[in-house]
Amino acid sequence: MHSFNKEIGFLGEDIADNYLRQIGYTILDRNFRCKIGEIDIIGRDGNYICFIEVKTRYGSLYGNPCEAVTYSKQHKIYKTAELYIMKKKLFKFNFRFDVIEVILNNSNNIPSIRLIKDAFQM
Repeated sequence: MHSFNKEIGFLGEDIADNYLRQIGYTILDRNFRCKIGEIDIIGRDGNYICFIEVKTRYGSLYGNPCEAVTYSKQHKIYKTAELYIMKKKLFKFNFRFDVIEVILNNSNNIPSIRLIKDAFQM
């Protein structure tokens, strides 16, 4: 990934983090990594532990950002989430996989944010 794409990704994750906090999520972890993969944000929404993938783009010329969360990516997130659950001993919680789309506007830098709760299941 080019450094510009990484910068956009980090910016999108910061925007998503702030947005989630504003709507009542508790952020438990960010950028959880293991040999299987990475989860951008892990948060709590009521009785749910949410594993959140953030996709950030400038516009939607190449489709909606959520379309980049392919089955292969979903599977990696799921396997990484399993490891996180075991490591943190979170067996008593319900779990959900959310996706946040952040579309950055070139003209005024005001992002458009769309949270897709329960975006996929395994």
